[in-house]
Amino acid sequence: MVIGICQLDLRIPENHSLKGKRHVLRKLIDRVKHRFNVSISEVGDNDLWQRAQIGFCTVGNDRRHINSSLDKVVHFIDEMNLVEMVHSEIEIITV
Repeated sequence: MVIGICQLDLRIPENHSLKGKRHVLRKLIDRVKHRFNVSISEVGDNDLWQRAQIGFCTVGNDRRHINSSLDKVVHFIDEMNLVEMVHSEIEIITV
């Protein structure tokens, strides 16, 4: 079994409230869930207006496929132009 984990540090530059942040993140998370078969959630920076951390993961049996899937999700989020990606970290675990 291969588990792929990705954590993204995001910046939401035009945001001025937690309500606005939640709106942007909900839109981003819903689109990713609809398009890709991954588990995704906000995992950090919960109380900051213009910063967010999201994490997502996927499971499979082929390391290259898992890595490719995570890369596609990162590229999709970057292309949405809802947020600015500050840092991304991918980890692949073989069990």
